[in-house]
Parts: sequence; C-alpha cells; structure tokens
Amino acid sequence: MKKAFILVFCCCFAIFQLSATEGMWLPLLLKQLNEAEMKSLGMKMSAEDIYSVNRGSLKDAIVHFGGGCTGEVISGQGLLLTNHHCGESRIQAHSTLEQNYYANGFWAKNLAEELPNPGLFVTFIVRIEDVTKAVLENVSSEMPEGMRQLQIDQNIATVRQAAQRESWQETLVRPFFHGNQYYLFVTETYRDIRLVGAPPASIGSFGKDTDNWVWPRHTGDFSLFRIYADRNNRPAEYSPDNVPFKPRHFLPISLDGVEEGDFTLVFGFPGATNAYLPAIAVEQTIEIINPARIAVRDKTLAVYDEAMRTNAQVRLQYVSKQARLANAWKKWKGETQGLMAAKAVAKKRSYEQDFQQRVIAHPDWKFKYGTLLDELIAAYKNLGTYLQSLEYATEIGSRNIELFQLANAFSTYVNILHNNGTDELRKRSPQLVAYLENFYKDYCPEVDQQVCTELLALYMKKVQSDYLAKEAIEQSNAYGKDYALWTAELFANSVLTRGDQVLQMARVKPEDLVVAVSKDPAYLLARSITETNSERLIRPVSRIRQDIDRLQRLYMEAQMLVFPEKRFFPDANSTLRVSYGQVVGSDPRDGIRYKHITYLDGVIEKYVPGDYEFDVPAKLIQLYQNRDFGPYAAANGKMPVAFTGSNHTTGGNSGSPAIDAHGNLIGLNFDRQWEGTMSDLYYDPNICRNIMVDIRYVLFLIDKFGGASHLVQEMKLVHPKKSAANPPARKER
Repeated sequence: MKKAFILVFCCCFAIFQLSATEGMWLPLLLKQLNEAEMKSLGMKMSAEDIYSVNRGSLKDAIVHFGGGCTGEVISGQGLLLTNHHCGESRIQAHSTLEQNYYANGFWAKNLAEELPNPGLFVTFIVRIEDVTKAVLENVSSEMPEGMRQLQIDQNIATVRQAAQRESWQETLVRPFFHGNQYYLFVTETYRDIRLVGAPPASIGSFGKDTDNWVWPRHTGDFSLFRIYADRNNRPAEYSPDNVPFKPRHFLPISLDGVEEGDFTLVFGFPGATNAYLPAIAVEQTIEIINPARIAVRDKTLAVYDEAMRTNAQVRLQYVSKQARLANAWKKWKGETQGLMAAKAVAKKRSYEQDFQQRVIAHPDWKFKYGTLLDELIAAYKNLGTYLQSLEYATEIGSRNIELFQLANAFSTYVNILHNNGTDELRKRSPQLVAYLENFYKDYCPEVDQQVCTELLALYMKKVQSDYLAKEAIEQSNAYGKDYALWTAELFANSVLTRGDQVLQMARVKPEDLVVAVSKDPAYLLARSITETNSERLIRPVSRIRQDIDRLQRLYMEAQMLVFPEKRFFPDANSTLRVSYGQVVGSDPRDGIRYKHITYLDGVIEKYVPGDYEFDVPAKLIQLYQNRDFGPYAAANGKMPVAFTGSNHTTGGNSGSPAIDAHGNLIGLNFDRQWEGTMSDLYYDPNICRNIMVDIRYVLFLIDKFGGASHLVQEMKLVHPKKSAANPPARKER
C-alpha cells in the first residue's frame, strides 16, 4: 500500500490542466508534488521558502486562530491579521451600548490600550512528519474495526511520546486519506492574544446576509490582534509582564495590487472537505441533509432578523449568534444549487462505473474490491432511513433553541451532583458561574421563545413518530398542538429563563440550583428530546457510520491504486495546508461574466442609510468623495476592495493570507462565491472561486479611516512588481 501511495503521489502531471488549482496540499510535500506546477502558474518562490524546518519560512507566519480560523503575523512585533468575522465574538465581548466597539470600531493607540481576550489562542506549526508506518504497525485488514482502532490509538500514543519537542511544545497526529496515512504535527500555542483594531461592523460585515457567499463583494472583513509571549518569547498565559511576540517570519505586504492571472497562494487551516465520497452520499446531501438543516434555520433566522432590526440591544446580543447560524445556512443553499448545476451526482456515478470496470478487469483488485461499491451504497441506503429525522432533531434539540442548549449544559452538573455529591459540585461551581454569566449576557428569552414556538412545531411535523420524544408528544397533545401556548407556559414556568435568579443561586448555593433545574419543565423537555435523539437516532446512525468509515477507507485505498494517473490530495481536516491558483474572474452561468475585482465605488452604490446590512460610516463616504485614498489606490485611481481567485478553500480558511508569487501578502481570504460553495464535496475549476479582501483596502481602512497609521508603520510594505520591472543595475567587475 505504501509503495502504491508513493507511486500515485509521484505520478506525472499529465492531468494537471483538468484540475489545475484543485487541492489542499501538505506543505512539506510541495517540492516533490507541486513546486513545478506552482512555478508554471507564476510562482517565484521555492517550496523551501513556503515550508522549512531549518529556517524561517512562510509557515512560521501562519497561525490557527482560536481553533476555527486562520491568521497571519504581519510585523516583527507579533501583529496578527485575521477576518472580522473570526474576531467578531471578541469584539462583541468588549462592547457595550455605551462603548460599542462592534458598531463604531476600535483602534488601540498603543500597546497599553490593546485588550486581552481570555480563552483566545493561536497555534503555530513547528514541523510535520509522516508517521504512517509507525501508526499502522501491527494493523491488518483482517482486524475487527474496534481492535484496529485500539491498536492505532496505542501506536499514536507511542508516536507522540517519542516525538522530539521542547517542553512548551505539543504534538498531535491526524489521519489522512480516510485513515490510509498519518502525520505528526509539532505545535506551539500562545494564549495571550490581545485585540488591536477592527473597523465598524458596517465595514467589517458590510452586506451581512444578503452578500454572504456572493460575488461581487464589498466587505472589509478584517480585524487585528497581537500575540504576546513571556520574556523568552515562549507561550505564556496572560500577564501584564508579557511582551509582543517576535516571530521567525512575518509577511511583508505588497502595495502593487493584483491583476488577472497573478499567482495566488492561500495558506491556512481548512476545516473539512469530502472530495472522495460516493455519488449516493452527495445525493443524500442534496435531497435530505441540506433541506432539513435549511428549513430549521429558515425559522430561527427569520425570528432573529426581525428582532435585530427593531431592537439595538438584541442586535448587539445576537449579532455573533446570527452570523454563525446564517453562515452555514446560506452555504448549504449554495452548495445544493452548485452540486445540482454541476451535475455532480451523475459525474460521480460515471467515475464509479470507470472504477468498477477497472476493478473487474484486474484479478487481484476484483478479489479485494469487487463488491466494495455495492457494500458502500447499501450502507448509505441504510443510513438514509434515519437522516431526515436525525437532522431535524439535532438542529432543533441542540443548535437553535438556546433554552435547550442551556438545559443540556446543566445535565453535566445534574450528573455530578447525583454521582459525586455536593462537594464535587461546589468545586465545579466557578466553571458553572462563568458559563452562566456568558450565556445570560447575550440572552433574550422573548426572542428564544419565538424560535422555540416555530421549531417545536417543525419537530412534531418533520421527525418520524418513532423518533419523537415521549414528553414532546404528550405536551403537544395536551396543548392541542397550540405551540405558541405551549412555549409561553414553558418559558413562564422555567427558572432557566430568569438569569439573575439563576446566577444568584449558582453563586450562593449551586446544589439547590441544580436540584431545581433537574425538576424544571424546560430541562425535562430538552433532555427528553436529546436523550431520545441519542438513543433512537444517533446510536444506530453511529453504528452505520462505523461501517461506512471502514468501507470509505478501503474505497480511498482502492481509488489510489485503480487510478494511477490521477493525483490525489488529502481532504481538509483542520491541519496546515496550501492551495494555489491565480487571480481570476468566472462565468458561473449563461450570460454572466464576473470580473476579478471590486472597488469602493460598489460600496457607495450599495449604501442604504440606516440599513442593518448596507449602512456606511459618514467618514468613509467623505474619504470616497474626496478621493482621499492615500498611497493605497489602484493605478486607475480607484480604491480596490476585494478580488477572486481559483484557490481551493473551505471553512477554516477564513483569515488565511492570500500570498503573491514572491511571498508577500496581497489579500485576506474570507469567503467563496455562491456558485462554487459545493467545493467541499465537488470542485469545479470553472466556477469555484475564493473571495479575498484586497490588502490595500485593509491598509486604507487602518490608516485613512481608522487613523491608526502607527500600525501601518509597524508593517513592511514592498513593491515586488516594480522591483522586478526595474532590477538594480549590474555592476561592472
């Protein structure tokens, strides 16, 4: 298998023109797999410039931001750039109605004004190692899955323990190619991260839901933080004595702008893709999974939208919650439409026919893989009987009704009191109090009650009767299916809706609170729904998915053997990856041509005074009218805002740097365009485009709008195109 894997990875580049920019590649393998193609697209760097363990390289400027986004170091003093939506919850946490940094923006004038963020962390990758041989030692295909995983877990523990690292460094091992290969990551995590700057939300999230996942885009989606370290430049918890971090490498910033055809590299931590699923799995996504998720969030977001438009306090409380729900909701819509438009299911079925024909023609493959696809399809059909009920029950019981989320969180403390007693509960009470303070700070029972009314009706209608919670059936019948009356009494009778009372009890006598909650009607209903979902849906689905995982691993192994001419990239799994492409527009539909760049003119065209999504600060309008763009305008005199490229990205790439051919920062990745959001499952190079904030817009907003020129002075600004066009004169010898 190992030899076959290497053969596949080192195959010729004959098919590159078919998927020239598809893939999220491991940076340590770029030299052998990608460097030649990257240079053919215009890259001037070497693979060693991108990833090196012997000297500072691009990878030393890239961080996993908060575990969910990406950020990059842009100065020798640890200044960190990421998306506004990645820093949004932190900006919101520092905001009040009286001092609203979220609405008005924030710019620290000096280090002393930078704001700490408890719990926020960033992680650097020190090095990556292939540990496949060690992890799969004593693992055979004949092993039962449970025994196989146990052996792998033991091997991983041994690998991590044996890894060379400094005392402040950590290790993790991740599977690739559905468990056919494993890599070790040595990491450094810094936990003193302070907010430095952010534009007003009217700029940082301009266009909000209407423009989300859409091109053309006009959003200044960025925020600035700073990494702090101890006096030895090592990770440390927050302390006033900490000092700005000194990186091994930081990204210079190009002022030369972008042109169509320019090379682009996106470096970051993409979350999850599933490029090698069978056709039936994609079909279920289109027909079952996404429609259920969308239907639930349609209801929730409609309630949020109405409340946020009419109440400033609710708008501040719910802006981050709404963004989290809406982001996936709209992505699922675009993904479904894209998969259908690209005929992804039909194309995957054609691919599977080719696969099966090759397998049958080869005696060894026929013996090992001859029935593999049939088994995989049968497993997915079995899974399909549960999927609709599972998606509705999970979205409603765990993700959209805040009161149910709170009740489910309390179940941990109910169990502690029941199993371990009062003393143990009191030991954990500071954690409970901290959770409750955070929850109630941004909780509006009136909004949540409206959501609950809508979603309980949906739960009773869409979840099959065999999977409905007994308490929900009884209460629905008792209220004659009057869901407004049901939820009105549920919220009125629940102590959990009274934040001040709950917090007082938690601080004074947490055991009395936990006893009261264990008898609370909202707690009992929420736990009934959650436990029924777990027992009747999640448990059988988990058993089926275990079998699917085994078959998918074999299918991945088989694909790499059966298609030796195809170049395979590992699916994203929140580890450091490189994707590369070019600045390019697109032709997503008949009669539509998208240019590759947008300008501040488009912001002004979309401007609607007082609108929740399209308002614009007066200062930005004045700067536009005066054409006061400083040194950041394009050659045509306009102020660039965003551009698109053909880089393969996904969730987790938010905040990733867009890097030019020379290794300089030219933009900040923050989105994909609507027509190409299916790229997590199926990548179409003709329409899949990532969206990036132009770094010149970022600098303009920091300097001219924010008045924080001291931050720009901290950066290294360069002109690589001008330098290349005017090389230094050659000296005579």
